[in-house]
Amino acid sequence: MSIGSAAARNGVAPRAARLRVLVVDDSAVVRRALTDMLAKESDIEVVGTAASGKLALAAVRQSVPDIVTLDVEMPEMNGLETLVALKKIAPKIVVIMVSSLTQRCAAVTLDALSRGAADYVAKPSSGADIDRLRVDLLGKIRVLGRRAAPQPAATLPTAMPRAASTAATGSRASNEPTARIDMVTIGCSTGGPEALTTLFDSLPGPLPVPVLIVQHMPPTFTRLLAERLDRKGGMRFSEAQAGVNPVPGCVYIAPGDSHLVVRSAGASLQLALNQDMPENGCRPAVDPLFRSAARPLRDRLLGIVLTGMGQDGARGAEAIVAAGGSVWAQDEASSAVWGMPGAVAKGGHAHRVLPLKEIGPTLQRRTAAGRENGVARRGVGS
Repeated sequence: MSIGSAAARNGVAPRAARLRVLVVDDSAVVRRALTDMLAKESDIEVVGTAASGKLALAAVRQSVPDIVTLDVEMPEMNGLETLVALKKIAPKIVVIMVSSLTQRCAAVTLDALSRGAADYVAKPSSGADIDRLRVDLLGKIRVLGRRAAPQPAATLPTAMPRAASTAATGSRASNEPTARIDMVTIGCSTGGPEALTTLFDSLPGPLPVPVLIVQHMPPTFTRLLAERLDRKGGMRFSEAQAGVNPVPGCVYIAPGDSHLVVRSAGASLQLALNQDMPENGCRPAVDPLFRSAARPLRDRLLGIVLTGMGQDGARGAEAIVAAGGSVWAQDEASSAVWGMPGAVAKGGHAHRVLPLKEIGPTLQRRTAAGRENGVARRGVGS
């Protein structure tokens, strides 16, 4: 007899169901470490472990987990192959990849994110990394697992017209600055790589301004992400380097483990990297980029916060608004996790709250405004 059914018969509201997790890794040491870590949590139940992709498929059918932690490197069926097979038998299952920080694992992990994996965590290489893994993995299991769980019909929100929905999140649409945009800064985390792909794929052509991006990722991952996006054509993508003057039509992604900031360099702007303390538990973080860009650009800056866990970007968005700039946030329905954009919208710092598919075309129109034929002249975005 389950706790929930017994409580219901006794007229007591059942406790929230525990999140059911299947741990998949070919290493017995890693399986034990993850199982022991998760078993200590009262809201999580480890329903099984599997040492290979084939065993994982059988375990999913038998134990019906909510979430699978999936090793990237395994013999016979690797993590990517297992993910594809899992999604065929359980399309809505939440899969969190567990990856080493090698170039090969980073490449496979990015492939997995594009094939339906919800997120990833990095395998630990030291005692400090184990503590970081625990916080990271537990947070993602809880947020992604609860978001994927079906809600009772009575608790589902009723549909609201776009105007009402925007008003409810504190949109500043009527007060959005009209100055010409000379730079765009973007922040994202969970679901970010796919959101960025969708956004830039929707652009009819290169933007007439430089774009700076913070995506929460470790070293190697950010470089590979830039290379993958660059292969699609259109805008030119690269991992940001210190001392570079950002130019229109180019996108600069903050490298893992370094904050990306903007500095004045005479009459132009220059990119800088630093190893300052993490903010919001992240390095790179969105807030330092937004704050630094707001100072020289003021009302010529547009900040966009896309899908992601946590609140990184909220204080930076506030700084952009205070300096006279514009802020947009991705809407909840199109976000993998509405933590970061939700914090911006609920804080009243978003001039627009937009579905992901509308951000690209709207961005193209907004950055073209004030330019002849949408083509930039000399200088940053001018």
